[in-house]
Order: sequence, then C-alpha cells, then structure tokens
Amino acid sequence: MGLTTALLALAGASYVALPAGTLDSVLARDTDRKPTRIAAFALRETPVTRAEFKRFVDAHPPWQPGRVPTVFAGAGYLLQGLDDTAAPVTGVSWFAAQAYCESEGARLPTWYEWEYAAAADATRTDARQDPAWRARILGWYARPANGPLPVVGGDANVYGVRDLHGLVWEWVDDFNALLVNADSRSAADPDRLKFCGAGAIDLQDRQNYAVLMRVALLSSLGAADSTGTLGFRCAREVTR
Repeated sequence: MGLTTALLALAGASYVALPAGTLDSVLARDTDRKPTRIAAFALRETPVTRAEFKRFVDAHPPWQPGRVPTVFAGAGYLLQGLDDTAAPVTGVSWFAAQAYCESEGARLPTWYEWEYAAAADATRTDARQDPAWRARILGWYARPANGPLPVVGGDANVYGVRDLHGLVWEWVDDFNALLVNADSRSAADPDRLKFCGAGAIDLQDRQNYAVLMRVALLSSLGAADSTGTLGFRCAREVTR
C-alpha cells in the first residue's frame, strides 16, 4: 500500500487507493437487488482547492472565466473568483471539473465510487446504519452556506480520504444518470420532476437523507451549471 500510495502521488496531488468491494447503494437497483461490485480505484485525498484550480486555468486559458463557451460553463462559473488558498474550489461546471481531472491523468469518480468512499467513517468501511453518523452529516446540511468555506484537510476516514462530508457537494462523472425511474421522470410535468429532487424517486434506504439530498441536487443540474457549494475531486484507475 505504501508503494501504491507513493506512485499515486507522483503527479503532485495525493491520491488514496481504495480496495475492491461491494456496495448496497441508496440508488434503486435492478430487481435482483444484488450489491453493486466496486472495482479497486484511487480517489483524491481532498477536493480540488481554489489554488490548484487557479494554476489549472492559468495554464489552460480556454478555461478562464469569460473565455469558456457558455455550452461548457454557465453564468455562475467561478463567480466567487480564485485565489491561492486551500479552500475547495466551487462554481465549477462538470465540463471544467472533468477537464481539470484529465490534466492530472484522472477523471471524475462515478456515483458508486463516491458513495462507496463516503459510506466510511474513521474506523468502519460502512457506517451508514449508525444514527450518530447520519446525525453528524445532517448537521452540516442544516448549517447556513453563506460563510467562507474552510480549507480542505479534515479528519480522514478509514481509507484515508478527507472531506467527503461537511465541506462541499461534489460532481460525479455520471451525475445525469442518477434518475433511476425514466417513467417517473417523464410523468405529469417532466421539468418539475427533473429540477425538484427527482433523484430521490425510487431510492433504497430512505433514512440516509444526507446522501439522497446529494442525488437530488446532482440530478437537477446540467453539465454547464455550477453553484457556490459544489466542488469536485478526481479519481484514477488502479493498475497492478
């Protein structure tokens, strides 16, 4: 593991290797209800920071505000500006987040990969059935989001990944595929369903509201959208 972690960090950012496993996702699955198999992968230890994204746009001028076509980044893109701090970058579109990850030889994580990593606490790979764990996460959602964001680097979970909860929402690669019931999406008023938490339709484990809220938010977005509370981190394949 030490050698793997060292190799993953060669490109500058710190990536943590997560082992293969299975996940009982909050998303509704096929009728067989079998757990989802997760292949081994590596995940960025922390979300991408404002300083890191500033270096990226400095080196890639087409992603600078005012130069990105609106099809790739809407009006909210980097609205909060950039600086040299270690606070997580927000206001980044899916397209821009994916471009940044590609610059690190990486990609955005899938929803299942993100959920798999985020299910852990400091000692357990899956703490989701612990009411105290859920209450701590829901406490973050209840706090006002109008203050400055703290820097990255919170307590690590059992895998060594930090800030999956309590800091920012995060893009995933397949954010637009989280609506699992196409019939419900097209019923009655499709626009209302799409933009008002439709991601919470036909989901398992409805007690896990914190994760369901993320599904609802991501399902409401387009790839060019951005918000002041939405950041991202990158993932990489693990090869032996």
